Amino acid sequence: MVEGIGASSGIAMGKAFVIPTWEWDFPDKLIDVTDLAFEFERLYDGIRCSKDEIVHMKQEFVSVLGEEQTSIFDAHLAILEDPIFMSEVQGIMQRQYKAAEVAVKEAIEKFVNMFDLLDDQYMKERALDIKDVGNRLLKHLLGALEETLPPKDHPYIVVAKELIPSQMVHLDINQALGLVTMLGGKTSHVAIMARAMGVPYVLGLEGKLNTAIQNGDFLIIDGDEGRVFVNPSEEIIEQYKIRKTIWQKMRDKLQTLAGVPTQTKDGVAFQLAANISSVKELDQALRNGASGVGLFRTEFLYMDRHSLPQEEEQFVVYKQVAEELGGKHVVIRTLDIGGDKSLDYFALPEEDNPSLGYRAIRITLDRTDLFKTQLRAILRASHYGHIKILYPMISSIEELDKANQVLEEAKQELRNERIPFQADIEVGIMIEVPAAVLIADILAPKVDFFSIGTNDLVQYVLAVDRMNEQVAHLYDPFHPAVLRMLKQTVEAAKACNVPVSVCGEMAGDIRALPIWLALGIRDLSMSVMSILRVKNSLLQSQYSESAAIWKEVLGCGSGKQVVEVLNKHLHQDVLTK
Repeated sequence: MVEGIGASSGIAMGKAFVIPTWEWDFPDKLIDVTDLAFEFERLYDGIRCSKDEIVHMKQEFVSVLGEEQTSIFDAHLAILEDPIFMSEVQGIMQRQYKAAEVAVKEAIEKFVNMFDLLDDQYMKERALDIKDVGNRLLKHLLGALEETLPPKDHPYIVVAKELIPSQMVHLDINQALGLVTMLGGKTSHVAIMARAMGVPYVLGLEGKLNTAIQNGDFLIIDGDEGRVFVNPSEEIIEQYKIRKTIWQKMRDKLQTLAGVPTQTKDGVAFQLAANISSVKELDQALRNGASGVGLFRTEFLYMDRHSLPQEEEQFVVYKQVAEELGGKHVVIRTLDIGGDKSLDYFALPEEDNPSLGYRAIRITLDRTDLFKTQLRAILRASHYGHIKILYPMISSIEELDKANQVLEEAKQELRNERIPFQADIEVGIMIEVPAAVLIADILAPKVDFFSIGTNDLVQYVLAVDRMNEQVAHLYDPFHPAVLRMLKQTVEAAKACNVPVSVCGEMAGDIRALPIWLALGIRDLSMSVMSILRVKNSLLQSQYSESAAIWKEVLGCGSGKQVVEVLNKHLHQDVLTK
């Protein structure tokens, strides 16, 4: 068994289909100055063919992923039109008199190496897009054959050093059981596509295999645990067959709970909302019985493009979400970039510790032009549904006041333009910085609601960068310091009659249910796939037991002890029995 990183959940079992590494090897061919015009024509022909191919792939794949996810291919088209990339290729040809394919290869290598050196996982993963586009262009320049295609007559598990989006196009979702790659990242385009397709995916096996996986090897991959078994024993195969059957039955049975009222055995009602990053996730959220959208991460509207989205484009998306929810609420978080989230076209300063640096509300209060554009779009959409505004990473009264000032300016502009909007739209703040917890009693009277973002709150309370593998083991959402932060936040909010919700990963952890019950938190927002599992556990819980569990938890001196207490009271999934 090999431990990797689970990037898309599920269990897959089947034979491996290994995609060979696509490497180009050709001599450093020089040309005569008189041939330069001909080489440029070859380059432009190659670009035209590559563009046509990408457009065709987008059309072919849109029925599988939808318009939003296939914008990946728009990004690939943009690379072929990027003046910096093309200037580099043309410069090599003009200055060094190198053939078109040699210049393209050198330009690819330069930009890929440059991206790989950046201490930013998102940018490293974007290097794959440059490889993909560059390799496609080289294929046309060299007249090379298409890469090896997967079989069409039997199911398989794809194995590769790394995958690029265009290779995903050739996968038949009825035959591709799962994906395994040596490299890659959970935020890569391939990982996003795998999750959209519902294909289990494990990555990060580089240097962990004793021998390379061969075509025909029997594999078991566990996308939840991040495990890969190569030619396992019959005993393990049988174990995973049982697990897969149970997993499927559990998923089918959980689906029957979608329309069941969300409440404890003794009648305490909850709202289980969804965290989403795109309109595409709404359908599944509603099928799973989501009470609304508790966190709409708008930064994904800004990614995988070459310029900021304009007001009209944002308005259309927010309006669509509001209308599709049919009166259910949607909490739209304003732009939250920086830290581990960057934009290719928006230059952020290099920082030793970006998580503690220039990000989220700090950026938008500096760039009130883009902030106001987003707020105008949100306000306009509020006329069509139940929308709330959420400011991220607020740590002071001054920040909240400045944000509200920009909001008021946006409202006044819309009034002057006679554009309708919800004048009394609810405005809340993320509680994710310890400073916000410590002054929660001062912040509460100035907002309509709190939303606790446990992911960042935990990392800031414990001084643990959650993206740093060296200290990942110290990231503990059940640490007593975190629980005391939760308690202080809720008490401050209650004193001002301000509602509190939780939208971090902790909201989808069934072990935490007694904590929410005892604290009086009744509004949780989580990943779409967690909603029914949390509901199932909640239906078996009892409010009457929570006070005693909370008292026992508060007496614990470590996160490990807290988890032991919570596990002791954990309600198992009766649906599997």
